[in-house]
Parts: sequence; structure tokens; C-alpha cells
Amino acid sequence: MAKKKKGDFDYIWSDRKRTFLGLPWTFTTYFLTDTKFITRTGLLSLSEDELDLYKVTDKKLVLPFWQRLVGCGTIMIYVRDTDTPIKEVHCVKKPREVLAQLDKAIEGQRDRYGTRGRDLYAIQGGRGMAHHHHDDDDCDDCHYDHDDDGFDGGFDGGHHR
Repeated sequence: MAKKKKGDFDYIWSDRKRTFLGLPWTFTTYFLTDTKFITRTGLLSLSEDELDLYKVTDKKLVLPFWQRLVGCGTIMIYVRDTDTPIKEVHCVKKPREVLAQLDKAIEGQRDRYGTRGRDLYAIQGGRGMAHHHHDDDDCDDCHYDHDDDGFDGGFDGGHHR
């Protein structure tokens, strides 16, 4: 893939969020790099949200009628990320080609880190919200069933559910 340069980083693909007419008249720009998916918003003051590609757990292509008429689509990216567990890449041109480029970049990062999407899924419901502790406590009062045997070891006196 040919890389392009934008400011401080090289990117594989870039597009702007488009209006319902397929015109790029918004102040949201998407960038796909080898390692990250970046969403930049703003005109004078900029804000960037970065997602590490190896943390992607799933993707979905949504093709609403009005977007299909102008050759656009929306890509939903499900990520094991606390700030942005679901990233909506709204109304981009050639969404199937973008999804193919995204797949290739994700697979490259997963190979690099030795992970697969299922490795990132948490025990609690799948959308990437893992159970963890911020200190070294032994989980006496967290109400989380670590061994999935129906016993949570929490405040209920240690009874089975």
C-alpha cells in the first residue's frame, strides 16, 4: 500500500466524513495508519481520537439507503478501548475497499502482537470491557465471578446464586 504523509504521521488511507449528499463538507477526517485508526475533528481547534488496531474485536459495515445512493457507507469498529469501545466511521466513500484495507492493517498488527479478536474478548459480555483491578487487592469485594462457577465471593455472604 502506498503511504501518504499528513503532518506528523504516515497514513494508508484517509477520507472525510460526508454529508447525506456524499459531499465532504464536514470537519471530521479519518486516517488509517499501519498501527492506528485516527479520527480528527475540528477546524481551528483540533481533537484526535486514536484506536490501536490490534485491539479491534469486530467490524460491521452499514449501508443505509441514502449513503448507498452516493457510493458511501458507515463502518462500525468494535474495540477493546475504555474511551471509545465502538467507533463509527460515518459516511465514507468506497466503504468495502476501506474495510478491506482496515482488515489488512488489523491482521498485520494482530500478527505483530500475536493476538486474535477472540483473545481480546472479556469474560463479561464481549465488547472489550475486561475485569481488572487498579491495585493489588485480592478481589474480596468485587462481586465478579472469576472462575464462572456461579459463586461470586462478594457481599452476599459467599452463597451460590
